[in-house]
Amino acid sequence: MSDLKLSSEELEAMLDRSAKRALESIGLTDDNAAKDLQELRSLLDAWRDTRKSIWNTTVKIFTVAILTFIAGAVWMTFGGE
Repeated sequence: MSDLKLSSEELEAMLDRSAKRALESIGLTDDNAAKDLQELRSLLDAWRDTRKSIWNTTVKIFTVAILTFIAGAVWMTFGGE
């Protein structure tokens, strides 16, 4: 095995080239890249809010269904006579 030594400038240049290639591969090298990333973050936040809202609604529906069943059972037991 050989010892490979890089200066900090060489390492930084290598990382910069790698980052540029990665951004090019996903199409984020133009002037609109910052706006695109902001829109993606906004879309992700909206998805998270929607998912949380769906979960909350599901729990509420389940709770109301159980309470309705209990109220119906009580009514059938005591109010139906």
